[in-house]
Amino acid sequence: MAAFLQFLASGLTIGATYALSALGYSLIYNAAGVINFAQGEFIMIGGIVAASLVTAGVDLPLAILIAILTSCLAAALIERLAIEPAGEADAVTLIIITLGASVFLRGVVQVTLGKSAHSLPSFSGDQPLALWGATILPQSLWVMGVTVLLVLGLFWFFGHTMVGKAMLAMGYNRLAAQLIGVNRRAMLLLSFVLAAALGAAGGVLLTPIAFMSYDSGVMFGLKGFVAAILGGLGGAGGAVMGGLILGLAESFTAGYVSSSYKDAAAFVLIIVILCFMPRGLFPAKVIERV
Repeated sequence: MAAFLQFLASGLTIGATYALSALGYSLIYNAAGVINFAQGEFIMIGGIVAASLVTAGVDLPLAILIAILTSCLAAALIERLAIEPAGEADAVTLIIITLGASVFLRGVVQVTLGKSAHSLPSFSGDQPLALWGATILPQSLWVMGVTVLLVLGLFWFFGHTMVGKAMLAMGYNRLAAQLIGVNRRAMLLLSFVLAAALGAAGGVLLTPIAFMSYDSGVMFGLKGFVAAILGGLGGAGGAVMGGLILGLAESFTAGYVSSSYKDAAAFVLIIVILCFMPRGLFPAKVIERV
């Protein structure tokens, strides 16, 4: 029982980060139909910039704020300088653009902050908490708790603000939304910035547990994409569930099978889901006019 709880806590912790990454994919996909493969770099930038600032003597809260703003600025520049000029380019072209942006961001971080791994101090100490025989790091509670707050805040934003409803309208029908006055360019920019903020928050939360380096975003991005597909690309609730399911699958595979197969579990899972449920576990409802 203790081992099960230990694996459960670990899975929920990493799954929460995957959920934030998957939410970023879903936000941008809804706004523009773009799969943004630079999403993992937003996680990396958040974690590595915050760690670098703390090492330089900046207070942790201010370092976190600057790291998230840096990630948002990077996302805004990608959208304005790469995605927007592409106009109505086909999906493959847009994917190539985001892949190029991903490589560019990794290169910038490597040149400016180096190749070494960075870490942050835990937000509330490193003394583990005992729970029914399992030990949970306080930082894991921070990861899960802040993720819950961010997800609830996102649902409130979409359900109770005009801007959030405009973003939802873009997801349902982009042409109809533009015809009633929704600014497509503004919504696309906002979706990139929100996705970057979510990713950076996940990177900051996870860096005290796992070291962050310039190339860490590659795997986080891939796992976030897998989580988004698992949950049914485009749905916020599905993205969260996909991230948690993926995190738990990895944790239990590492614990009960072998840590060598931890990363493989994600891709085996996505292959199985795509074979039998190609629209994901929690597909968005498709409405057709007849």
